[in-house]
Amino acid sequence: MQTYYNPEDLGKFEDIAKDAPDMAKKFFEYYSTVFNEGELSEREKSLIALAVAHTIQCPYCIDAYTRACLEKGSNLPEMTEALHVATAIRGGAALVHGVQMRNIAEKLSM
Repeated sequence: MQTYYNPEDLGKFEDIAKDAPDMAKKFFEYYSTVFNEGELSEREKSLIALAVAHTIQCPYCIDAYTRACLEKGSNLPEMTEALHVATAIRGGAALVHGVQMRNIAEKLSM
């Protein structure tokens, strides 16, 4: 089945620089710096990125950060737990907006 997602396209990410090299250079420098060891380890940053990738539903990011997590020593149970943390936050964020719904419904029902 053909889809918009083509795993081979992940290797073409840097091609985005062709028509805007200055902006791309700045982005890739920033991106690289973010993932360097700091207060958080590279492994921890990869787990965060994997969880975020699932919440934004980016198949390219899921692919890249699944690989990065494994390369940096994470295992499938850790990666799955990180995904559940992101899912809980995303689900909670959806539910808390129910307060907005209730406020509007109560106001309109008066």
